Amino acid sequence: MTLDLSKMTFSRVLSRRGLFRNGAMLAAGMIGVLSTGRPALAKMTQKAAGYQDTPKADQKCSGCALFKTPDSCTLIDGSISPDGWCRFYSKKAS
Repeated sequence: MTLDLSKMTFSRVLSRRGLFRNGAMLAAGMIGVLSTGRPALAKMTQKAAGYQDTPKADQKCSGCALFKTPDSCTLIDGSISPDGWCRFYSKKAS
């Protein structure tokens, strides 16, 4: 027994109800994938950021907008010294 699609009408092959059902399932799947609730945790290495444990002139991590007390950074992975410095230094707003 073979299925002859040439005799089927368009409405039987792809119904409006089937289209909406498949669209709703696709939307639900995308929402499930995109709503994991976790931010991206990709950070760069200290070497890639040009990080050093000592300040550069009057610039140091504790005065940077990206520094998180006591010893982390939003961009750089690992432990960061409050007296350190990297090329992404951005002075905190007063």
